Amino acid sequence: MRFDWPLINDNITPEDKEALVEFIKTPNVRFTNGPKVKEFEKKWSEWLGVKHSVFVNSGASANYIMASIVKEMRGSGEIIVPPIGWVSDVAPILNLGMTPVFVDVDYKNMSITVENIKKATTSETKAIILVHTLGFNAINDELIDFAKENNILLVEDACESHGTTYNNKKVGTFGDMSNFSFYFGHHITTIEGGMVCTNSDEIYEYIKLFRSHGMTRETSEAFKQKYVEKYPDLNPLFTFAVPGYNMRNAEMNAVLGIEQLKRLDFCIEKRTENLKTWLSNLDSKRFFVDFDVEGSSNFALPLILNKKDKVLFHKICEILYTNKVEFRVGTAGGGNQTRQPYLKEGKYDYRIFQELEKADHIHFYGLYVGNHPEINEEQIINLCSQLNA
Repeated sequence: MRFDWPLINDNITPEDKEALVEFIKTPNVRFTNGPKVKEFEKKWSEWLGVKHSVFVNSGASANYIMASIVKEMRGSGEIIVPPIGWVSDVAPILNLGMTPVFVDVDYKNMSITVENIKKATTSETKAIILVHTLGFNAINDELIDFAKENNILLVEDACESHGTTYNNKKVGTFGDMSNFSFYFGHHITTIEGGMVCTNSDEIYEYIKLFRSHGMTRETSEAFKQKYVEKYPDLNPLFTFAVPGYNMRNAEMNAVLGIEQLKRLDFCIEKRTENLKTWLSNLDSKRFFVDFDVEGSSNFALPLILNKKDKVLFHKICEILYTNKVEFRVGTAGGGNQTRQPYLKEGKYDYRIFQELEKADHIHFYGLYVGNHPEINEEQIINLCSQLNA
């Protein structure tokens, strides 16, 4: 089916393509991870306001790297995770032999709450993964302080939230580390790609290790020297400090990211305007509109019924189909992750803390439609009118 209102339009511009062509035509150019990757990492760090950024081949790879760092630094144990998110927030924890602990969310930002996190925390809690769902801010001072006081690593998943802010500071800069996705449908794209960010020099070394086979080759001289002295029988170019991966990205993807970064702020501004129009025109008696929009930078336009009504939800989906509006049921990641086969079939250990009542409601009575700069105000108002009726 061809959608008149897709989740995302073609967000690779003629200027982007020209930049790629010029790069390809450059004599003796290097295509693997090289100077353009470093340039993009530097520009991204400056834009975000963080000390270190490492470009990887996807946001999901970034999740794997961050979970691996948690285990490397704190050992095995439990990691508190949201049920509303993406599978890659959970899969690395399972595959690394750790235990995800699911806690319920708040409707206002569809993210896990400090209250639920505190109740679920035990002596085995090593980290908290906080997802800024659909571009809504999920961070606050109470959570930051709680993580520090209890020596728990705070990991921000901002894959859908480029430019979201808290207290005028961009999310992805508050936790011990964070990640962003540059997949085709997100605020900017490198086709496939992601970034791992941190203000910690120690974590920065680990990110580089896990990105490239665990080799010390790309780390600082001081970091490498420790292994030279400890393992004099090894070639310094082939010293593997951790069981890493190959999650590097390529120069062409970085070229695209550098070009897209130039219009990211405009994209964020337009998406924010779209969300305000959307929420102000929906019927608050029928749909939940009381989202925490302060500082948001929305990836998509959420639509959640206030009450459990399967007939009404079916009608809503029919209206969207009729208007050729692409949508996703369950919002982020298809809804409640604990209902997915990879967990339900009992092959992995996980824990659910209390009932996931709100996550279930979003799963069954929530969806989102696309939010991108090409959508105009008239389109949004017209669709809201039909949904309200």
